[in-house]
Amino acid sequence: MGLKRLKKNKWFAVLTNMYVLVLSVFLVWMIFFDTNSLLIHWELKKEIKNLEKQQEFLKEEISRDKKIIKKLTDPEELEKFAREHYYLKKKNEEIYLIEYEDSIKSKKDE
Repeated sequence: MGLKRLKKNKWFAVLTNMYVLVLSVFLVWMIFFDTNSLLIHWELKKEIKNLEKQQEFLKEEISRDKKIIKKLTDPEELEKFAREHYYLKKKNEEIYLIEYEDSIKSKKDE
């Protein structure tokens, strides 16, 4: 296929058109090389979605913590919480921890 025959093809004339060449270079530049490229936008959208998921999780955690704080304003509930989680006791009181066989780690499990 000679150069003259190649120049006669319709698609060659379209591809060598100055507007098509400039547009092609512009598109390649905007998609890959620009600071606001399409690839960077995709990465930022992914990051935004992840941050929105994290935000929802943290909102749920905050609401759960607010319920616990509201519950702990009652002195009886506060005492119950302290006894269950921190094993606190009153003066002259003894605490016995009862462990069941299925809750004790044996050497076989490790």
